[in-house]
Parts: sequence; structure tokens; C-alpha cells
Amino acid sequence: MKNVFVYCCVTAILSIPASAQTKQWSLRECCDYAIDHNISIKQQENQCRKDELQLSTAKNSRLPDLSGSLSQNFSFGRGLTAANTYSNTNTSSTSLSLGTSVPLFTGFEIPNQIKLNKLNLEASTANLEKAKDDIRMKVAEAYVQILYDMELAEVAHRQIEIDSAQVERLQAFVNNGKAAEAELSQQKATLANSRLTATQADNNTRLAILTLTQLLELPTPDGFSIVRPDISGISGPSRLSGLTPDVIYAEALGIKPEILSQELKLKGTEHSIKIAKAGHYPTLSLSGGLGTNYYTTSGFNSDAFGTQLKNNFSQYISLSLNVPIFNRFRTRNNIRSARIDQENQQLQLENSKKTLYKEIQQVYYNALNAQTKEKSSEEAMRSTKDAFQLMQAKYENGKANITEFNESKNNYLKSESDLVQARYENLYQQALLEFYRGRELTF
Repeated sequence: MKNVFVYCCVTAILSIPASAQTKQWSLRECCDYAIDHNISIKQQENQCRKDELQLSTAKNSRLPDLSGSLSQNFSFGRGLTAANTYSNTNTSSTSLSLGTSVPLFTGFEIPNQIKLNKLNLEASTANLEKAKDDIRMKVAEAYVQILYDMELAEVAHRQIEIDSAQVERLQAFVNNGKAAEAELSQQKATLANSRLTATQADNNTRLAILTLTQLLELPTPDGFSIVRPDISGISGPSRLSGLTPDVIYAEALGIKPEILSQELKLKGTEHSIKIAKAGHYPTLSLSGGLGTNYYTTSGFNSDAFGTQLKNNFSQYISLSLNVPIFNRFRTRNNIRSARIDQENQQLQLENSKKTLYKEIQQVYYNALNAQTKEKSSEEAMRSTKDAFQLMQAKYENGKANITEFNESKNNYLKSESDLVQARYENLYQQALLEFYRGRELTF
């Protein structure tokens, strides 16, 4: 029975689907999840829905309206009777009507309002894409920070291994009378500092993971881990060969949503001016309706309700022309205000373009610097590694003291940390540069 129970448990564990095991998140999965759950993006999606409704309202303004009314009036004292005479009587009347009207000409206000609302919807959609791009960049930055902190933690733990081995070696020498207690104590202190550095590195990794999971709106960072990309061979001058900030900027102008949004808003100001100018034009509308009434007067015999409704039934149709003559300069000021809005929007577009160019310049030169820094860091790491290996051999042969050994070791480990930082900085800047060119933000 015991063997059967163990077999069932093992079978149950092995049958757990892969999705239930610890998941490793790629950068793309993190970006997609953040976009689906980010509150700011959801708010921008709601703004797009509102702009869709405003566009629908503008289109429907061409349709005729329809309204009905029902009124009941009571009159006491002297009033008009059914015989078209006045007397002191109590009267009541019931009126029913159904009317409709349709705008025939509104000074081109309706078509321009439709075009304006359509451009506003397109601008909101572009703003939504801008919000998605922003969250992608934040996620990528947090993702790289985790990779960087994980690498530093590994370097710190390797340092503990080296220091622990030296403590054991010195302990053996002390036991054999070949080393002094002071030298052993010094190495133990170095080991304690290494453990502190590793603890801080582990804490930094946990905080970086927390930052990313918060961007993803995850309830907890527990069990969260990421895919570590292969960063070998990411550097090289060919990745930036032929590229300049101007070339990248020319590509970005046609694809970046923040520029598209401002351009659409600028086009919209043309229609805003035309809408304001509509106040100078006459308006023409067509209306029609149906109506009937029922009257009762005290002291007089009145026809039945149905009979009066039939006899008093009437119809009407009318054309209404409204010609503006003077409206206290309201139309003039509306036009001027719309033109000022156009000038401001033009300035906003130019400012957005300048901001984009500055961002591209910054990323471009950061990418160049990152490539150079990684190459220099590789050379420094090789040099310090060779120096450390030589110093280690000298120390083990008694030709160098513990202070010289630790100094050489620290230089080597620092060069490893610097190389890790340079590699991930290069990785991030290269990906960011391609992102401005319209490529997917991925490693």
C-alpha cells in the first residue's frame, strides 16, 4: 500500500501541466501583459470610445428629429367659448402634436464637425499607441535592470566562493603554523564583506523584480522570473553602420504616434476655423408636424373626444431661413480664437518633433557609447583576470600577501561587474534605437 501511495503521488506530480509550473516571462510577454492590464492605457481606450460616440453624434446631426407633445390646460373666469364669444366660464383644452425638423443648410458646420470629430478619433487612437509605447519602454527598462542586478548578484556570490576557499586555505595554514591568526582574521573580514555585498545584490534583484511586476499590475512578485537573453555578440560597429540621428529621425517622423497625433490635431484646427466661420452663413431648415385639440366649456355641450380630435386635426410644413446680421462680434471672435488654437497646435507639433529628435540623438549617442564601453570593459576584464590569476599563483606560492591578493581579486570582480553593466546597457540602447525606427522592442 505504501508503494502504491508513493507511485500515485509521483504520477500526480509529473502530470501537472507545464503552465502550472514556474513561468519565465520574456520581454514581449511582459510588454503584452502590461498593455492589457495598465490602467492608464484603459483610460485612453475609454477616451477613444468617447470620441467614437462624438463622431456618431456628429454624423447623426444630419438626420431629422422627431418629438411629440401633450398638454392639458384649464382656464377659469372670462374666456373664449366655442361660439367665439367671451363669457365667464370654466374651460379646458387638450392638445396633442407630433413634429419633426431637418437641417438643410448650416453654413457647412455639420460636415466640418464630422471631419473634425473623425480627426479627433484618429488622434486619440494615436495617443493610445503612444501610451502603449511608453509602457513598453518602461517595461524594457525594468526588465534590463533585473538582468543587470541578477548578473551582479552572481558575481557577488562567486566572490563569496573565492573568499571562502581562501579562508579554508588560511585556516589549514594556521593549523599547521604556516600563517598568522591576523592574516586569517583579515580574510574572514573580507568574506563577511563579500556576503554583505551579495545580500545587497540579492535585495536589489528582488526590488527590480518588484518594480517590473508592479508595472505589469501583478498582485505579487512571488514566483516571478524572466527569460535571460543571449547577449553574446550584440556589439559591433555594423549595428549602427550607415545610421545617423537624422536618418533615424526621418524614419521616426512617419511612424511615431506622438507625431501623428499632433499632425491630426493640426488638421482638425482647419475644420474648427470653418465651424467658427459657419456663424456668418444663413441657416435653412425644413419642419413639419401634426396636431389636434379637444375643448370643453362649462355650460356648453361639447362634441365627443374622438369627434373633436378628428375635426381639429391639422398638418403643417414650413421652411425656416435664419440670416445672421449682428451677434455682438461673437462669430468674429470665435474665428480669431480658432486661428490662435491653430497657431498653438502648430507650435505643439514643432515642439513634439524637436523632442523626438532630441530623444533620438540621446539614444543614438548612448548606443555608440555603450558599444565603446562594452569593448573597453571586455579588454579590462581580460587584463584584470590575467592579473588575478598571476597574483593567485604568487599568493599560493607565498610570494604575495593577502592584501595584494584581495586587491587583485576585487579589481577582477569589479571589471566583471562593469562588463555586465556595459553589455546590458548596450543591449538596451540598441533595442531602444531600433524601437524608434519602428521595430519591435525586444532582446
